[in-house]
Order: sequence, then C-alpha cells, then structure tokens
Amino acid sequence: MVAVNHELIEVYKDVGRTIYEKQQQSEWGDAVVKTLASDLKKAFPGMKGFSYRNLYIMKDFYISYKDNEKLQTLSAQISWSHNIAILSKCNDLLEKEFYMRMSRRNSWTYRVLLNQIDNKNYEKTLLNQTNFDSNLPEKMRPEAKLAVKDEYAFDFLELGAEHSEYELERAIVNNMEHFLREVGNVYAFMGSQYRLEVDGQEFKIDILLYHRKLKSLVAIELKIGPFIPEYIGKMQFYLSVLNDTVKLEDENPSIGIILCKEKSRTIVEYALKETIQPLWTEVHRLHFD
Repeated sequence: MVAVNHELIEVYKDVGRTIYEKQQQSEWGDAVVKTLASDLKKAFPGMKGFSYRNLYIMKDFYISYKDNEKLQTLSAQISWSHNIAILSKCNDLLEKEFYMRMSRRNSWTYRVLLNQIDNKNYEKTLLNQTNFDSNLPEKMRPEAKLAVKDEYAFDFLELGAEHSEYELERAIVNNMEHFLREVGNVYAFMGSQYRLEVDGQEFKIDILLYHRKLKSLVAIELKIGPFIPEYIGKMQFYLSVLNDTVKLEDENPSIGIILCKEKSRTIVEYALKETIQPLWTEVHRLHFD
C-alpha cells in the first residue's frame, strides 16, 4: 500500500508538472485542461481523482513543492487526501512540513489531520516557550521547532498518582524505547544521571539524549511539580558545561528541556527572557486509571 501510494503521488505530480509547463508555454488554456480531465476519466474508468478541479490541485501541488526536495519526499509518504488538506489549509512551508511529518509519524487519519489543523496544533507548538530564535543558529531553528511538542503523554510509564522524580526517571529509563518514540524517534539515548565534574564537584543530568538531525546534545531535567524560574539557572549551567567539556567540535550547541507537570506561560516567558542557552519547557501528562 505504501509503494502504491508513493507511485500514485508521483503520477499526480507528473500530471501537475505537465499542466504547469504547457501553460507556461501558453499551449494550454482552461478548455484543454477540461478536455484532458474528460479524456483521463474515459481512459481510466475505475480510477478516481482526474476531475477538472483535481487536475488544478495537481498543478498547485507540483508548483508548491517543485523547489523543495524535502517536501517532495514527505508528500509521497502520506495519502493524496492528506496532501490536499495540507495544501489547501496550510500557508507556510514549515507548517506544511509539520503536518506531513506528524501525519506520517502518528498515522493520523484524514479526519484527525483536519481536526489537528483546525485546532491550530502547529501554531500551539510554535507558541511553546523556547528561546531558540535568540540562542540557536538560524539554520538549526526550523528543525528545532519541529522537534518541540507542548505536551507529552507518558501513559506507558504506569506510575501512581504520587511518585518521586527518581521514580519518574527510573520509569522512563526502563521504558526508553517508548519514551524515544513519544519524543520523536530522532534521539539517541546517552545516559541517565549523566555525570559532569566541575572544579572537583559532581553534578548529574537526569537524562541526556542526542538529537541526530540537529547534531546536538539534549539535556532533560524531570520535575514532578510546576515550573519555577530557578530551574532555568540550573539548566543553563548544565548546558554551558556540556558545550565546554562534552560537545564535539563539529556538533551544534547543546539544548535543554525542562519537563514539568504543569507551567504558567507568563512565568516561563519571563524566566527565558534573558537566558543565553537554548531552552524550552514542556508539560508531561500522566494518566491514572
């Protein structure tokens, strides 16, 4: 089914390219496209999708992605109906990429995708409190923003309503495969209670990951309560030490994630305002049956 879908998307892209190129050469007008739609329906009587309107969608599809190899590849990994929804409802190329990736990663149905777009999931993700724009190189920002989620559901941990940060960390480490899948499948596990030594003193990061696309170390601090500003200073310290003593020369700056049970957006905004290390704060949700 995946292979068939890929070939079908390629066919639609080629039809769109043909229409676009012929119209650029002033060889085809609307009447020719209408005739083409009629001829295709007759030639392939059991095949849907060759209406006059759809042929122009194919043309828009080709134009939108013809100069973007990444989006061409991603678009072939989701269904044509998903592509039409993203093409018609999303304006920004980064927004299109976000919904393509999320549709593929989470196996969203067409209806779920529409609900996610209507609920402005992309905008909510970008409103996630980060300081990436001021503390990451410009080339890293799009991928970093795509890596962010405002909430993570760690239902698989099976923790009780009352638990310590140590119990949360152990549960994550014991379910690392599920954890990495939830945070995005582009991370490698570097260790828990990752040891840093500074001036003879020992410090430990709850969980250290490596983001393969960003080529960045990612330090995670786990908090079972609400966010408080003091967490920022501790994370900034960790990131500075990682950059100076652990990060390799060809890797990008380290990034910090503070996972809290809840947060006030206003407090986070103020806390991040003057920080000099790339950080974001996120909420983890645990469901108790």
